Amino acid sequence: MKPFQVLAAVVTALVVAPAAAAPAQAQPPARLTNLAHLDFLTEMVTPPVQAGHTTYRLEREPAIGVLWVYADARAGGTYERVGGGAYDPATNTWGQGSYDADDISRAAVVYSRHWAQVGDRHSREMAYQQLRGLTYLQTVSGPDAGNVVLWMQPDGVLNPSAEPAELPDPSDSGPSYWLARTIWALGEGYAAFRTADPAFAAFLEARLDLAVAALERQVLTRYGEHQIVDGVRVPAWLIVDGGDASAEAVLGLCAYLRAGGTRAARTALARLATGIAALGSGDADTWPHGAVLPWALSRSFWHAWGAQMPAALAQTSVTLSDQRLLRPAVDDAAAFTPRLLTSTGPVNGWLPAPADGTQIAYGADARVQSLLSVAQASGSTGLRRLAGVTAGWYFGQNPGGAVMYDPGTGATFDGVTGDGAVNRNSGAESTIHGLLSMLALDANPDLAVLAKSSGVVATRDGQRVVEAESGVLAGPATVVTPPSPWTGESLWSGGAYVSVSAGSTVTWTVPAAGQPVQVAAVVNRVPGRGGVSRFDGLGDVRYGGGGVQGVSPAPGALLPIVLPRQMPSGSASLVATTTAGSGQLDALLLTPLVSTLVAGDTTLLTSVSDRTERRTVVGRTSARSYDNRGRLTGVLVGRSPITVLVPAGGFAIARG
Repeated sequence: MKPFQVLAAVVTALVVAPAAAAPAQAQPPARLTNLAHLDFLTEMVTPPVQAGHTTYRLEREPAIGVLWVYADARAGGTYERVGGGAYDPATNTWGQGSYDADDISRAAVVYSRHWAQVGDRHSREMAYQQLRGLTYLQTVSGPDAGNVVLWMQPDGVLNPSAEPAELPDPSDSGPSYWLARTIWALGEGYAAFRTADPAFAAFLEARLDLAVAALERQVLTRYGEHQIVDGVRVPAWLIVDGGDASAEAVLGLCAYLRAGGTRAARTALARLATGIAALGSGDADTWPHGAVLPWALSRSFWHAWGAQMPAALAQTSVTLSDQRLLRPAVDDAAAFTPRLLTSTGPVNGWLPAPADGTQIAYGADARVQSLLSVAQASGSTGLRRLAGVTAGWYFGQNPGGAVMYDPGTGATFDGVTGDGAVNRNSGAESTIHGLLSMLALDANPDLAVLAKSSGVVATRDGQRVVEAESGVLAGPATVVTPPSPWTGESLWSGGAYVSVSAGSTVTWTVPAAGQPVQVAAVVNRVPGRGGVSRFDGLGDVRYGGGGVQGVSPAPGALLPIVLPRQMPSGSASLVATTTAGSGQLDALLLTPLVSTLVAGDTTLLTSVSDRTERRTVVGRTSARSYDNRGRLTGVLVGRSPITVLVPAGGFAIARG
């Protein structure tokens, strides 16, 4: 599934079929992790005989564990389980299905981790059944052996070609997100059952070997090859060209190798991790500001959902004893993530302007897990504390100021829009990733305290977007609204851009800031000379100089170009004059020298300055400062207000 398909899938409307309501628990448990809602989504189904599909002890145990994909909110705090696509009551089928490998695999990870963490026998049984259901979805013979069918109907009949269609179609005809997530679940499942149930573990290992073999013949056969994307060489051996999909497979391979593993798995792990690492780049002044990008075919697109690339790299650096893989993971965690948190939080899309402000648990959890993994691999206490701050998303640190996870039921809401509207449904994906975060917090009680006290946002003073078309245009400059804001690899912010030519000017009135501001112009960077726009007092932006399109889905690339000089403190206007040629200007990104997030009892500060900055923070009595590698540079304890030192390109966390 390509990123634009996933973005569309987030907002797909579902037709509801009758189902039971989820039970509510009266008293919240002492631990944050509560499996009640996930249990409610599970089902046991006895599938008919289907060629190429079987599972562990199917003849003796004909019923297998599966998981409903969605749960829609109903009156009285209950939920109704629903499938994907249009429902046909005459046949009791869905256009897609009721159960899917994407979520069954990740539910198996939740149950496996919970069993390992607390020794819960119920979780052991649920992990066992979900893994049996997942391996039934895996094709075991023929040219597609090792791949996975995505959807299953309520009666256990597989639906390889769903409506609406998803790629690959049929769903087991090639590499996919669900193949990657199957590898993740099989790796963690093998590690969990290796000593507790050696026979079942041996079965899981055989199925993992089958999945890795599919990976080798379909993806890793291109190891060492590169493709060109807007002038940049990118690896051609990632699962569906995704750092995100590949990262989830890597998590499973790391778990498998820590428990033993095979040479083939080690080779696959090393090759996938090398490809993921190649997608990291940038610094405080250069996009993507240290982030590891999730999609190799776009230089302009970062999304929070599924962005576990830093976690995958950090864990691989330990598993394979390869510190080279840790560097891009640390850049993402220590340089990019603080900037993300002070600007928008874990949104669905910086493209490269934050054009999709929706936030979901899949994105919040990916940041939490990545920070914890990088902290463990690097020894950074700062990144560990930052994970606690990031987990505040579940307790109100989001655009709606809403508590997104209910420890009394184990339900996690399905998301919140950029303007604060909460989707109170609680489907499998949100439930799973909410629980993965809660398991992490239960394993780190001090971070749970930090998360719960870093809830509702009081202020978020970070990167701001000024749409190009909001300015006053003069001369040969026009606002262009394309038929679709999606370019094929990124998104026009606000759905429009300004076409500028020599002699045109655009003037913007912006809120005056009490400190210098970094200004980046988001332009469509094209090959050749292109045009030049001069920003009064700040420097020039060139629309040319882009690389050849290559396999990029669109010509040119929307990229933020940071101007050579900062906008002075107190400035309230910007003027751009195009001095030569022509170009397409999408937006301006204005980032204070030091950005701030104030949430609950926590203040996070992050810097784009090239020197240590001092900021006075009111209502806080202690602070810890960290450089752009997450290393501690100073500790301050005093009486409010305190003066916090923010290292160049680093961050600080103040508490009160």
